[in-house]
This record gives sequence, C-alpha cells and structure tokens, in this order.
Amino acid sequence: MNFKTALNDLIKNALSEDIGDGDYSTLSTIKANAEGKAVLKIKQDGVLAGMDVAERIFRFVQPDIIFTAFKKDSDEMKYRETAFEVSAKIHTILTCERLVLNTMQRMCGIATLTKKYVDKLNGFKTKLLDTRKTTPNFRLLEKAAVIIGGGKNHRFGLYDMIMLKDNHIDYSGGIEKAISNAYDYVQENNLNLKIEVETRSLEDVKKVMQTGKVNIIMLDNFAPEKIVEALKIIDGKYETEASGGINLENIESYAATGVDYISSGAVIHQAVSLDLSLKASINLTKGGALPA
Repeated sequence: MNFKTALNDLIKNALSEDIGDGDYSTLSTIKANAEGKAVLKIKQDGVLAGMDVAERIFRFVQPDIIFTAFKKDSDEMKYRETAFEVSAKIHTILTCERLVLNTMQRMCGIATLTKKYVDKLNGFKTKLLDTRKTTPNFRLLEKAAVIIGGGKNHRFGLYDMIMLKDNHIDYSGGIEKAISNAYDYVQENNLNLKIEVETRSLEDVKKVMQTGKVNIIMLDNFAPEKIVEALKIIDGKYETEASGGINLENIESYAATGVDYISSGAVIHQAVSLDLSLKASINLTKGGALPA
C-alpha cells in the first residue's frame, strides 16, 4: 500500500462526503477570491498528531496555500498553544476546517493514549502493537497516530500477514492442521508472509512447538504467570505476543514476563478525541464577505 495514494483517496472521499454538491454556507457568504488566515488552537493537553495530514488536506483543495507549523507530530501539546497557521482562500479554509479538525482530534487522542501505554513499558524489552480494531476507512490515520504516540503497527490488514486466530483454527479442525495449511499455502504461492498463530492454552503452545512452521506465537488471554510458563516452553525459538485483557493498570505485569510484544486494540478503539479549534484571523482577511 502506498501511503500517499491511500491518504489522497481518504481525503477525496471525506471531502466528497462533507461537501456533496456544494458548501453553501461558504458559497453564500464569502467571495470566491477572498483570502484569509486561520490558526489551529489547542484546547487540551496531550500528544500532537496529524500536522502533516492537515497540511495535505488544505493542499488537496488549494496547492498554493502557505502552511506555517509551530509544532510537529509527536510534540507534547498544551492548552492555549497554537499548532499551525494557514494562509489560503477563505473558501479553502472553511471547506477543509471540519475534516482537518475531525482528523487531528482523533489522531491526537490515539497518540496520547498510545504514549500512556508506551510509557508504562519503559525499562522493559516489550513493545506495544496495535490491532485491526479500527474505524472503517480511517485505519490509515489511526495506525499512523499509534506510530506518532510511540507504538508499533501490527499487520495493516488481512493481506500483509497470516494470523491464525481461534476461528481459523476451529474451522480448520485443529491448530496443527491450520498451521500446516497456512504454511503449505505460503510455499505454493511463493508469498513473503509471516505466520502468526493464536494459542489459548499451554497445550496449544506445546502443539505449535511440535508443528513448527510459524514465526510468531500469540498468547491470548494468558495470565502473566501462564505467560512465564509458555515462554519457558517456547525458549526463544519464536517471537511472542501477549493479547487480551491488557490495560494501563496491568500492562507492566505482562511486560515483566519478558514477552516480546503486547497488542492492544484499546489504544485505538478506547481513545477519546482531544479538543482543537480552527479560528479565523479576522484582521488578516483580504477580500471580504459578500455584500449584504
């Protein structure tokens, strides 16, 4: 997947959804050639995310805007700070305003929550992964926000890794059969894909060790003490991921087991958007409103 192409498609579709056949609030009040400036005001503390995306949104509508950034993605942001100033046609500013705010507010919320999880892992070797528990058609930027917050992306979709979860295993007739089927498929089709398998018990872990043919073993809904037992069985032969029921209160106890990764869907689906506002610099506006 090409990020730039995917982002352009996202912006195009989002603007089309919002504008429809016309931004009549703007068309009816502002002259088409009027120019102005606006600033992005920060109204909550957190981690800033989406600056590059905001600029891309404005430039999608008007390539020759002047975008002045006062902060950058991953910076700590504080109430009453200004993140950027944009100079453009007022039509451009008003048409893009809600998409810019919706995007940045969501991304800031995810980046801020992700950083809280990542900070809990300081001093441990364990790394934080996101999941596919994302908003349809907005995964591109939700996962980008995780990176800004200091986390790592797991697979992006169904196409860039084979992950054998409980339903795949049950439908296949068992964990050994599922692994063998996946491994044979990768070899026959000459695919450069890692295989990860979900285990639900120490017995599953033992079966995976006997079968081989995987790259990563997920320990799903294992208590920390069971993870310690599982890691002894795995003995460093495969990368390991802990998943299920892990939150800010217990993440350190999971990291202390020595597991390679902890995955959390919560960093995206439990994140709360942060408050931002895009405000016009009235004294710098040129061109004016339509006559009364």
